[in-house]
Amino acid sequence: MNASPEIITAAVLVIGDEILSGRTKDKNIGYIADYCTAIGIDLKEVRVVSDDEAAVVSALDALRHTYTYVFTTGGIGPTHDDITAECVAKAFGVPLDVHPEAVAILKERLAKTGGELNEARLRMARVPRGAALVANKVSGAPGFWTGNVITMAGIPAVMQAMLDEVAPKLKTGARLMSETIRADAKEGDLGTPLATVAKQHPETIIGSYHFIDDKLGPNTNIVVRARDAEKLAAAKAAVEAMLAAVRVQVARQ
Repeated sequence: MNASPEIITAAVLVIGDEILSGRTKDKNIGYIADYCTAIGIDLKEVRVVSDDEAAVVSALDALRHTYTYVFTTGGIGPTHDDITAECVAKAFGVPLDVHPEAVAILKERLAKTGGELNEARLRMARVPRGAALVANKVSGAPGFWTGNVITMAGIPAVMQAMLDEVAPKLKTGARLMSETIRADAKEGDLGTPLATVAKQHPETIIGSYHFIDDKLGPNTNIVVRARDAEKLAAAKAAVEAMLAAVRVQVARQ
């Protein structure tokens, strides 16, 4: 009997008052979700917290003890409210150090772009002791990897570059495969029989998604997900048989 594939999980912690106020619209959550799905990591939770040390540390402690990885975005810039580095260090109980390699990276970048490595910019070279740097090929200032927490910038282009840097080093599991079945039926007519199918196929994930068809009106897509191709195919066949029966029943009403 084959052993069950290892399931690798992750959470995203978005840090920043600007997200919660609506001033900045988050563009990172969806990107990270797609990325994780593509490489075989299950994104299980997303939290958004303000630039408040107690809130960030509390969220970090909860998430890092629950999931394989925690990806954080935001709060590693040069301003006073960029407190993510301090919060990660506090969560892990380690000092916050100015990393010499990070300083060298910033100096090299500033030599090309102009500017002084002043006190504010030096904040971007602070990392929790023992952390590994995450290269930033877009704007220089690195992220860092502490334990199972990967701390990245909030700027989407920079975050994406950092994610590309860490991806080859991440543990990954078996990818979730999926099949989408157009129901040609209303979601309300499918609820009970679809629940029965889902119960009969416990090693799959079955969801229904309402949409409006321009010609036919209310409609539903059924999405079936599984890590095993045979189980996916069996669940898909069961959904299709159920839909055929529902359509007949609705037509008779």
